[in-house]
Amino acid sequence: MSKEKIKVFTGSGSFNPTEDLQQMFVEDSPDQVNELANVDNLSKHVLDLQRLESEIEKEEHLLKQKKAQADKISAEVIPEIMDQMKLKTLKLQDGSAIEVKEIYGASIPVANREGAYKWLRDNDLGDLIKNEITVSFGRGEDNKANDYASLAEKNGYQPSQKMKVEPMTLKALYRERVESNQDLPSEHFNLFKGNKTKITRNK
Repeated sequence: MSKEKIKVFTGSGSFNPTEDLQQMFVEDSPDQVNELANVDNLSKHVLDLQRLESEIEKEEHLLKQKKAQADKISAEVIPEIMDQMKLKTLKLQDGSAIEVKEIYGASIPVANREGAYKWLRDNDLGDLIKNEITVSFGRGEDNKANDYASLAEKNGYQPSQKMKVEPMTLKALYRERVESNQDLPSEHFNLFKGNKTKITRNK
């Protein structure tokens, strides 16, 4: 029984798919030299893959740069000019429209969760906190689920409790308070307020 050989290319030499794969094929399977056409075909596809991967990497980097430039123009450049002109919207001659919209973001860091929940409750906003309690039952215990509270107490089941505020709910709260000249305490919440330019093109 013949043993297959595995060759590992090491060192600083360059990798030539056609020559190296042919050499491997001849050394490992000298009785099948007629298959070298397949090796040539494989080598071509290896080169194509290398070229495509390099092109993708360059294009992704270029796209990232373009996105950063677009974000800067959308969030800073146009809003500043529109603000100087005392405008929020502008219609162009071609029928397209420009609108600068305020955007908001808010989240609760894990380390600040207890303080944030306390602040919400102290400010009559505790109903924004979702309080989910679940109990896990074994097979065949579906009939006990309706009476899970008593089971937890009498039979040693430990309910798991999870509290959270939905991100969209928190963002809406932040926007509402800013628009009413209020705020959320930054010591409990991560807050973001910025601008975004929306262009509606004429169809």
